[in-house]
Amino acid sequence: MIQAKQALLAALADSLQEIAPGSNAPAAFESPKQAAHGDFACTAAMQLAKPLKANPRELATRLIAALEAKPAFQQWVQSLEIAGPGFINIRLKPAAKQAVVAEVLTAGEKFGHRAPTGKHVMIEFVSANPTGPLHVGHARQAALGDSLCSVFQSQGHQVTREFYYNDAGVQIATLANSTQMRLKGFKPGDAEWPEAAYNGDYIQDIADAFLRKETVKADDREFTASGDVDDLDSIRQFAVAYLRHEQDLDLQAFGLKFDSYFLETSVYKGGQLEKTVERLVASGKTYEEGGALWLRTTDYGDDKDRVMRKKEGGYTYFVPDVAYHINKFERGYTQCINIQGTDHHGTIARVRAGLQAVDMGIPPGFPDYVLHKMVTVMKNGEEVKISKRAGSYVTLRDLIDWTSRDAVRFFLISRKADTEFVFDVDLALKQNDENPVFYVQYAHARICSVIRKWGGDLASPADLSLLTAPTEEALMLKLAAYPDMLTGAANGIAPHDVAFYARDLAGAYHAYYAAERVLDQAPALTRARVALLQATRQVLANALGMLGVSAPEQMSRDAADTSDTPDTSETE
Repeated sequence: MIQAKQALLAALADSLQEIAPGSNAPAAFESPKQAAHGDFACTAAMQLAKPLKANPRELATRLIAALEAKPAFQQWVQSLEIAGPGFINIRLKPAAKQAVVAEVLTAGEKFGHRAPTGKHVMIEFVSANPTGPLHVGHARQAALGDSLCSVFQSQGHQVTREFYYNDAGVQIATLANSTQMRLKGFKPGDAEWPEAAYNGDYIQDIADAFLRKETVKADDREFTASGDVDDLDSIRQFAVAYLRHEQDLDLQAFGLKFDSYFLETSVYKGGQLEKTVERLVASGKTYEEGGALWLRTTDYGDDKDRVMRKKEGGYTYFVPDVAYHINKFERGYTQCINIQGTDHHGTIARVRAGLQAVDMGIPPGFPDYVLHKMVTVMKNGEEVKISKRAGSYVTLRDLIDWTSRDAVRFFLISRKADTEFVFDVDLALKQNDENPVFYVQYAHARICSVIRKWGGDLASPADLSLLTAPTEEALMLKLAAYPDMLTGAANGIAPHDVAFYARDLAGAYHAYYAAERVLDQAPALTRARVALLQATRQVLANALGMLGVSAPEQMSRDAADTSDTPDTSETE
């Protein structure tokens, strides 16, 4: 069906040029809101009506006549109908839909992938300062970012996963001081304990390891403690390395590894910050006022100009951000995406303004942002706010320990990033259709069970023309939607689309399973339906893989909590 759709789109493009030369009307199909209306819909006639000053239904009639003369439409289309003000509903021949089964089985795990483009994309996410365990906000970033990287890779792009963090500054000084206070025997609640200190148990763990003069190694650094409680610099470096190592362990538990780490201090040590300021001053977009240096960010759509260098000295935090993104651009990334919390919303305009003001040819709108809202965690019907280890928040490791990596990944990407999300631990543990990750994984496991029970030769060809049941056609159409879904998720920077699709595909399969038997049919029909199941299993596994979620071949469930109880002759 993928090849059929491409041929039909090419024929549509030709036909549009015939009836509206030079209009550049896009050749595109939409999915009808109701399956009864057809397999594809075309709105070109309505889009062309105004510029051509023509009646849309009359244009639709002319367009249909042009389409019906095209070999591709003669080969793959059963009927063309005008509906409403000028919609064209397209019904495909069964062979067009059936072709997707062979296309999936031929492409396998590469189904939906596109050829290499040569485009370099950087996605920066998590980017947690090493001052404590990763919290649930970092977990949501990890799920969004890693899945988005996989989606972009499926589109043929070269993708770099980058982790940016501050290894100096006030927070790191607080970490060092908190650890030193623990080393000297003080703890939260003592009169001597600083109000700004970090209170979690992990601070005591760092202090104990420091006294043992341990060596800790993270992905980007290694350090050996001196054991001297008065050596604040050693305490600071050890605490940073210790927590970076802990973060690495959390990310490994999440199944995530970064390609590169970028330290904020490198912007200062490498002279990039001063060079950036020099470029901005030379551009004529800065001015002095009240002893401070300002950037004219209002020239680029900001609501007011922003201070770059404070009158008491030191640069505001957005200036190193500008320097960092210049570094990204100079490294050859044609698209950069930052995944951050909504508290970073205010930085977008000023960072983009700074990048435009340096006049380096950086495209407007660089970088892209995905801003996510925070996560509320519910357990036993109550909100969970505090982790003993972290001292003040629920951690990524907590979520994994309470549920599973699969559940955390799927749940945290199952909503749009800019929507509030409640992570229900009790729901994530359920083994029934209420649990979305279980619902999808069980579809895959159920298919594996049927295929095992069949026990036939999977390599033998099947007569796909036998796949004509309505639920079969619906399932094949859903399989065929996978490649375009991936492209749309990449173009829209919308990795949640993959989770939505996985649930829809699982639903289409469960509906098919409830309506049609696969085994105990005529041999040719059974083989054709097994081929359809193989294709569905493959695409489910592909979609789950995009999310970093496993596709188990065996699962159990609480049948009492589901209305879709499988036929016992076809499941284990």
